Formats: sequence, C-alpha cells, structure tokens
Amino acid sequence: MDELRPDYKQPEYSGKTYELSERSLERLQGIEPTLLDIVLESITHSPHDFGIPRYGGMRSAEDQKKLYEKGRSQRDGYNKLSYHQTGRAFDIYVLDDEGKPTWNSKYHYKYEEVARHIQKIAKEKFFTTVTWGGDWTSFVDRPHFQI
Repeated sequence: MDELRPDYKQPEYSGKTYELSERSLERLQGIEPTLLDIVLESITHSPHDFGIPRYGGMRSAEDQKKLYEKGRSQRDGYNKLSYHQTGRAFDIYVLDDEGKPTWNSKYHYKYEEVARHIQKIAKEKFFTTVTWGGDWTSFVDRPHFQI
C-alpha cells in the first residue's frame, strides 16, 4: 500500500517516549540511512514500544536462505533477493502486555498502529513511502517494512 488508509485514525499519543535498545540498534547496522532515520524518529512517539528482531535489518544471502528454508520469507537470498540484502528493509516486533516480544495474532492491532505511525513519519518528515508487509495479500508479513 503506497498511501495511508483514508479511514485510519492514529491512536492518541500516550505521552510515553520510547527508544531502541543497543541490541536493536546493532541489528539495524547497514540499512539505508534514510530508513534508519525513519525508524529512529518513529520509535520516539510510537503508539506502542517495538524492537528489532535478530535478522531484522541487513541480511547476508546465507541468513536469508535460512529464513526462506524455515518458511519465514518468500525470498531465498540467491535466486530471489530480499530487500533486507540491499539495506532497504527492516523488521520489528511489538511487545505484549508483559513487555515481551510477540508475534501472536492477539497483538496484530499493535502492528497495525505502529505501521501506520511509521508510514506517517516517513511520508510527512522524510517525503518517502514505506511499504508495510501487513498490507500484502499473498504473504502477509506484519513485522516487515521496506522502501
């Protein structure tokens, strides 16, 4: 999806501020500078705290192949390259009610709210479009973002 959904309403800002952990920052090494800036700007006033999982930033072909073999990606890293291999993608995780990383469907609303926030920041402050994998129909990938 290239544009924000017209019916989307950004959640009210809770007053909390967030920042990425050192581990999450390390996992973003190698991504395009503008994309990194978008992530860093987005986390600050995000509707929900989020982090970057292992392999959530730049990936080698071998790392990509491992994820493909586990069914976590449609790209094998060799014949079909991932945006992660070019530094043009990142993945996130949101936190559950106990503050632990989750991919549970119970928290899909958090992914949606964070995604729309990231897309809004990208568009309004960086004049670029970020595609969210949660909008895809053939392979829904809620943690995934790319430019």
